Amino acid sequence: MGNIILIMADQFRYDCLGRLGNYPIKTPNLDKLAAEGIFFEHAFTPMPVCAPARQCLASGRMADSFGGFWNYDMKGLPCKSFVSDGDTWSNRLESAGFNTGFLGKWHSSEIGSPKDFGYQNFIGNEVWARHIAEKYPNLSHTKGFNGEISYLPYEDNHSHFMAAKAVDMLDGFLEADKPFFLRLDFNDPHLPCRPSEPFAGMYSKEDAVPWPSFGDTFEGKPYIQGQMVLNWENEGRNWDYFSEIVARYYAVISQLDDAIGNIIKKVDSSGAREDTMIIFTSDHGDTSGGHGMMDKHYVLYDDNCRIPLIIRYPKLVKPGTVCKDFVSNMLDIPPTIEELCGIAKDEERHGLSLLPLLKGEAQPQRDAFAISSSNGQQFGFYSNRAIRTAKWRYVWNLTDVDELYDCENDKGELINLINEPAYEEVVKDLRLKLHRKLVSFKDPFADGWATKQLTEGRKV
Repeated sequence: MGNIILIMADQFRYDCLGRLGNYPIKTPNLDKLAAEGIFFEHAFTPMPVCAPARQCLASGRMADSFGGFWNYDMKGLPCKSFVSDGDTWSNRLESAGFNTGFLGKWHSSEIGSPKDFGYQNFIGNEVWARHIAEKYPNLSHTKGFNGEISYLPYEDNHSHFMAAKAVDMLDGFLEADKPFFLRLDFNDPHLPCRPSEPFAGMYSKEDAVPWPSFGDTFEGKPYIQGQMVLNWENEGRNWDYFSEIVARYYAVISQLDDAIGNIIKKVDSSGAREDTMIIFTSDHGDTSGGHGMMDKHYVLYDDNCRIPLIIRYPKLVKPGTVCKDFVSNMLDIPPTIEELCGIAKDEERHGLSLLPLLKGEAQPQRDAFAISSSNGQQFGFYSNRAIRTAKWRYVWNLTDVDELYDCENDKGELINLINEPAYEEVVKDLRLKLHRKLVSFKDPFADGWATKQLTEGRKV
């Protein structure tokens, strides 16, 4: 039984890892972690909104199945929240004798605290907030969601503060003669991006390269997408406007990478490297100017659904492994931990263990696609579901036009092909595959009148 460290970023795009070379972003620590472990090329979040994604992880199930549709703390839009029954996978880790700890952004249950989920040690964001309020009582940020250079020295920004607390917790865990599970959920690079120096000076707006998804005209696309641009007051914005925001996004990613490096160094210098699995992923991505949008919600594009997933475990994973299988990070991590640690398997799991892939073995029962789901939030209710294969993304918009993108030839997902006669059979096949998975997930729309849109193609 080994140790596990799960590190979660917030709104980290897949294409922003330095190792991919898409943009001039420096992530040396995450690049090294991938070189020493396994990097997943097709990892997707099941739900690209903060609380639903974390509830998928806490439960091992699609949050749609129990009513966790959006952020449960959203004013005016209450929804259900996952509640621990004392037998979640993290509870069972505690029962199995693991030292357990949670740091940072919880957002996994409105009703239950980390301790209800088996985390014996908890350092939440309020600890950091109190530290900042006491140390800098007369300073504040003023620029809103677009972000700005932070007044905080880097050691006091959220990433480095929480990483330092994680190192302290690791010190205690490493001294004990017990395996441990430590989870750290960062705030970054969630907007507003407020990098500290020296990271803030690493990138200028000239370094910010337009995303492939920038310049969307929304021709033939759901009405709500243009409305999202309007509601964020981004209509008519050119790349010169977004480039400053994106440069700060780059900087916060490099800042986060540096903080994560401190945790990795602690593990490697402690003698626990061989026996410690380190998992890095993100709850979801971020449009950050893609499609002329900011943030996420309503849309199921690669910008906010495709995320990084890296696992290093020297005892099991061959260095430099690249996995091309489709995986769902929040759904597949729980059964992976269950199998690795020998704790009882939850039969209601919606994901598959990643251990065969970590060992370099084939996993024939794994689908060659990923499913993502959204139910709106910021501007009202709007449910949609997506299936993503190596070539295609099909989006089922229950109350608007569907979407079909050729992701091999249209990486920005700009051209909606849903009404092209040449792809009728493609759409039919994707709809049936999507329906089959939604049924297995106990999705609330998997059975009923709306389902005919998938099974019979009853769409206008």
